Amino acid sequence: MKLLIVAVGQRVPHWAQTAWDDYAKRFPPELRVELKAVKTEPRGSKTLESLYAAERERIEAAIPRGSRIVVLDERGSALTTQALATKLRAWQLASDDVALVIGGPDGVDPGLRQAAHERIRLSDLTLPHAMARVLLIEQLYRAWSINAGHPYHRE
Repeated sequence: MKLLIVAVGQRVPHWAQTAWDDYAKRFPPELRVELKAVKTEPRGSKTLESLYAAERERIEAAIPRGSRIVVLDERGSALTTQALATKLRAWQLASDDVALVIGGPDGVDPGLRQAAHERIRLSDLTLPHAMARVLLIEQLYRAWSINAGHPYHRE
């Protein structure tokens, strides 16, 4: 199974890349994690609809056909870490590759958000995109550790 994180925005601070790399290498071979960063559409004087359309096109091009699409959205379902572990186990049992989408500065195109299989939120707080990437991969690793009985997670 593969977890693909599709994130709008190609540059992140060094600390975020270092944290991402650290967590990414911890996953076992049977649960691969990959990041595909797609270009943010330049804001300028474009309409929000045209920004959404351009970023949606890039996001969809990055997602392999047949993947389960999970959009990170402030209006998505709140999950506990245990609930995320349960979701991860279900995805693994279904052998679904999962694409988790982190939108651009204005979020994700409403049509893509509605078409997604699931919508989840990481926090009630507004997070910078670099922080969202790090928080997401850490929580995915924590979910894996719970399911594997690894001592990383403690209750």
